Amino acid sequence: NYRRHPLEIPPPSEKDWIRDDEEDFFLQDPDRKRDALPQPFRMVNKLVMQVFESAMEIIERRQMLQKAQKLKVQPTKCFPTAEFQVTGRANCLAVSGKYIFVGLSVGLSAFNTCNYKDVGAWDAVKTEICAIHASDLGNECHVLLAVDEMGLVRLFCFHKESFLLIKVLNEVGDISKRSTCVEVVLSPGGDYAGVLLQGDTKAWLEVYQLPKDSWLIEMEKNPQDEAGLACSERRPSCTSAESLVSANQAVAKLNLPVLLLTVKPPEPITGSRFESPLDALKEVDDDSMLGLGYNHLIKDFQWELQEAIFRSTYQEYLEAKGVIKEEIPRHATFHFLLPSQVLQVGPDMDVEPDVPAGIGVHWDGNHNFCLYLLKEQVDSDLKPDVVWPCAAPIACSAVSSCSRYLALAGEDATITIWDKHLGYPLSVTAIVEERFIRSVHFL
Repeated sequence: NYRRHPLEIPPPSEKDWIRDDEEDFFLQDPDRKRDALPQPFRMVNKLVMQVFESAMEIIERRQMLQKAQKLKVQPTKCFPTAEFQVTGRANCLAVSGKYIFVGLSVGLSAFNTCNYKDVGAWDAVKTEICAIHASDLGNECHVLLAVDEMGLVRLFCFHKESFLLIKVLNEVGDISKRSTCVEVVLSPGGDYAGVLLQGDTKAWLEVYQLPKDSWLIEMEKNPQDEAGLACSERRPSCTSAESLVSANQAVAKLNLPVLLLTVKPPEPITGSRFESPLDALKEVDDDSMLGLGYNHLIKDFQWELQEAIFRSTYQEYLEAKGVIKEEIPRHATFHFLLPSQVLQVGPDMDVEPDVPAGIGVHWDGNHNFCLYLLKEQVDSDLKPDVVWPCAAPIACSAVSSCSRYLALAGEDATITIWDKHLGYPLSVTAIVEERFIRSVHFL
């Protein structure tokens, strides 16, 4: 049984017609049914949804941070393998060989890194040590420079677990003439020591040569004197006459360091001290000149006239910013330098490849990097052997571990890398932002 006529779509009935208020029923959100809820249920619903959305945002943010943290390289956590118990407060420390030297509020202490034990102490004066530098001389001997709270620099030699006080470098009888130490530098290998000192109105740099070879020989010859000195300095209870006498003899037998150089800061520019060109020619031992030369001597009144003209021209700018009177600099940065082509050494100096042959110095606010040979000073007015002028005052400097490359940072935010062996700059980097460079380091 089947139909013979074609299928037809029946006409819609009136009851199936869409009413005017339901024409957009397919665009309506099912959640709109909740809008029909009476108050205060609608307000509670909105608050709950806001809290839920805020919680989901926080969860997503934390998940993103956790994923980013997992992608980073996690630092290795290091835990102490041993603890050193010290007397008083530890202010500074230095490592040399297998020993750690600690500057305390009551003296010095030495610890062995192999067994973590206190092997020596120096507390004869009960003074506070604020800075310490150490270098290994070989044959279980180490040289130390310690600076106390009064600015005194003490030179020690540590041999066979005992401290030997050699000399206080800046000790004077008159307290009013005492100078304080600003900075000390010990050359690699312990051949030289540099001490920057400040007085009431001036500053200067002293460079000492340390006779480390003679120290090693004397210490090997006199082990009994060394033991007596260790007893008198480490244990105050050892106050026998024999120990004190042996201690004094041990100090006396050690050769004292030799003062090689006394470097002073550059003086401000002043007028000529010569009355005539003939007086100037006598200083340079040259009798040949063209003309009288009086117009080539700059006197003090000429500098004063030039300054007066400058002040009257730019008076409004000077009053706005203020003028800093040129003063003698009181701080310097210095580095011990190995032999190179720039610092030529004469035949009278014995040079070794691993021993410093010169020292480079630059004073605060000065454009020049001065190099001096490490030889005994002859003239009272020491002049640099080599001068490297810079376009701007030098703010800071650094020397590479191989002592070949020198970095000079100027106050104009430029860093110049020099090759000391060849004597020319390798690169000049300018910081785009106007920043003041405080320190540079080679990695």
